[in-house]
Amino acid sequence: MNFQTAVKTCLTEKYATFSGRASRSEYWWFVLAYVIGAVIISLLGIGLLSIVYTLALIVPAAAAGSRRLQDTGRKGWLIFIPVGLGVISMILMPSVPVIEDDQMMQLPDMGSMGLMALLTFVQLFVGLVFLWWLTRPSKPE
Repeated sequence: MNFQTAVKTCLTEKYATFSGRASRSEYWWFVLAYVIGAVIISLLGIGLLSIVYTLALIVPAAAAGSRRLQDTGRKGWLIFIPVGLGVISMILMPSVPVIEDDQMMQLPDMGSMGLMALLTFVQLFVGLVFLWWLTRPSKPE
């Protein structure tokens, strides 16, 4: 499957299809298109556009990941583990310090920084496991 066919398949034909299988080429070409789009939108510097882009593509990205996991012989719902960890991290992320006119900078407390460090290591481990799973060859059964 080539780049254009993979993107067309994931965005139109199988936008929210969580059943079935996705070949390595379909999944990874779609991931490449997603990353290229995200980089272009981030270079534009429009925060609202970035949010809209992410919300528009979260369903087809999760569906393609689910189908890819099923193609490797794993349960498709497992794709929501890294997604859930990302959402938890965004919710628990400490606020960014802001310096205002001659006031002292207020840094996040050590407890929240420790929690973020722990979540970061968990996400890294889970991400590497999923990277391994998503790159495995298709299972014939």
